[in-house]
Order: sequence, then C-alpha cells, then structure tokens
Amino acid sequence: MENPKVTMLTGATPSLLNNSMPDLALRHSQNPILSPSQVQPSRPDMKVECLLNPGVFYFDGLVWLVVRVAERPVQEEGKLSFPVLKNDSVEILSFELADPLLDTTDPREPRYEGETFLSTLSHLRLFRSGDGVHFEDAGLPILHGKGELESYGIEDCRVATMNDGTYLLTYTATSSKGYGVGLRKTSNWKDFEEMGMILPPANKDCAIFESKVNDKYYCFHRPSGVGLGGNFIWLASSPDLQHWGNHICLAETRKEMWDSNRIGAGAAPIMTKEGWLAIYHGADFENRYCLGALLLDKQNPANVIARSEKPLMQPLEDYEQKGFFGNVVFTNGHLRQDDEITLYYGASDTVIGSAKFSITEILKTL
Repeated sequence: MENPKVTMLTGATPSLLNNSMPDLALRHSQNPILSPSQVQPSRPDMKVECLLNPGVFYFDGLVWLVVRVAERPVQEEGKLSFPVLKNDSVEILSFELADPLLDTTDPREPRYEGETFLSTLSHLRLFRSGDGVHFEDAGLPILHGKGELESYGIEDCRVATMNDGTYLLTYTATSSKGYGVGLRKTSNWKDFEEMGMILPPANKDCAIFESKVNDKYYCFHRPSGVGLGGNFIWLASSPDLQHWGNHICLAETRKEMWDSNRIGAGAAPIMTKEGWLAIYHGADFENRYCLGALLLDKQNPANVIARSEKPLMQPLEDYEQKGFFGNVVFTNGHLRQDDEITLYYGASDTVIGSAKFSITEILKTL
C-alpha cells in the first residue's frame, strides 16, 4: 500500500546503498538492520536464536515489522533441549545427546522415538520505525501460538493491508499435526480476531491480495505434499476469507534453474500498469534461496503473463551466506512508494535486511 506521509523511505541516495552486486537489489548500507542480539528473549531461560522473514505494514505514520522470533532454551552440555506450547504455556523438553532414540540429523527438526519436534519455538513480535531502518520493539503483546494446532509456534507472517483499514495476518501454524495456514485480523494491533486455520496441513506461504478481484478475495498458498507433484505456488479464492476454493496451480519449479526444488509466495502482490507483480522465493537442490517475480493478469490472476528467468536477488553478502541456515534471502513483506519497492527480508534464517527495487526495472527483466 502507498503511504505518502512516510517520506524517509523514498528517494534514498546512492551513497546510502550498496549497488555493487550483480542483482537488482539495492541493499541498505546498514544491513543487517535487525539482529538477534538486539532482541530480548521472552523469558530469562530462553535465548533468541534467529530473526526471520518479517511481514511489513504502515500504521500510525510509522513503518512496522511483524518479525518471527525463534527462541530455544539455554543449552546444557551433553543435552538437547527444545520448547513446545502446552495449555498456552511453554514446556521445555530435554534429552541426552547420547540417547539412541534421539535423531538430530536435521538440526532444525530433531526427532525422538519417531516424533518430529522443532529445535526452536517461534512467536511474532512487533517492531516500529520512523525511517524504515532503525527499529525498536513496539512494546505490544507478543503474538504466541494458541491451541493444539499451534503448539510448535507460529511462523512467517504476511500482512495484507485492506482498504477498510483492517489488517489480515496469515502465518504458518506448526504442531505435531503438521504445517497449516492460520489467519488473524486486527485494526489496532492490540485486539485480534482469531479466524483459525484456513488451509490445513501440509500448507504454508500464504499471502492474501490486498484488494478483491471480481468481488472475491484471492490468496497464494503452497501445498507441500509428498509423492506426486511438488512444492509449487497455488492460487485460491474466497467469498469470506474462511472458505477457500477454486484452487489452481499457478507456478511450478523449473528443472536446472535457481528455483528447481521449491517455490513459495512472498508478500501480497502489487498492482502495476502491466498486472499483478508478485515477488516469490525459490530454492535449488542445494537449498540456496533466491527471489524472483511473477506477473499476473489484472482481471484473472490465474493467468501468468511473465516470470523471472534469473533471480532478482540472491544471497551474495556475508550475512546472507552465513547463519543458522546459510545462503538464504527470503521475503514476506514490502512497501511500495510510486515506482520503488522497499523490501524487508530474512537473511540466512538469522538477521533482517532491507533492499530497494524499481518496479520498472523488475518488469523489464520478466
């Protein structure tokens, strides 16, 4: 959404930006703009491991981020401990590393007696800024997972700013049942309407369009089944935000390209003179995550007009290549001002960065 009141985000001079990289991203010179060391843990016995993939919006004349904060208990030598939510409170599970029933092959998803857990517990926290670069904790209540279907936390929030002044938050709800899409609604960021799980497991990467098309809500989503098919971007529509149907496979992975293994939506698409511009992430079989774009028909977003052949952004900086899970640039949110997009992204599943793009230049590459 455009917001002419916030002028500090626009017209950034080249001296403030790093434009030496071989992609379209004008990274801010102060990247990373938010790191785990700047964030207080939710309780004394926890440690903030990672900041990931923020949703972005304007509110009360400021720029806001909904950051995924991933925490884990302070670790003891010879043990592996991780948190889960039970009855809306955090419970710490701890196992001996030498226990043969413990499988730590994937450090992000340890298994015990065949049951998969997450090594960290994620919640959503609000940060605000007057200039879009220097952020502070907003001091508002933390958004935690609620109920059985969010017992492993909530992740990767996308924010759709609707014309009626409401904000729609789609996020990944995680539990032992799998990954699904949850939805919450607010107008003041203090009171939230819980709308439950709108897309069941296995599903994530859901972004709702910020305006209706032909009197219907639309969203991207990413079913993640096994066997037939793949990790593709799908499109769905709804009359009321809760009942989603008319599912269409919008874009698939492409062999021997930068998005050969999996793809998923970024934030809500942007309306341009050429159509809906949607920035998405793609990964290859080495799990290197880059960003590209789709261009969709204005009246029929199921019609893909064009697509990136090469990445718009790729992990090139040191903080994008090294971290909790390296070689990752991943976005859930951006702000648009005229021809300019300010995109906020997670780098290496550890820190938050900012970069600018020209819509005109993106369209030229498709």
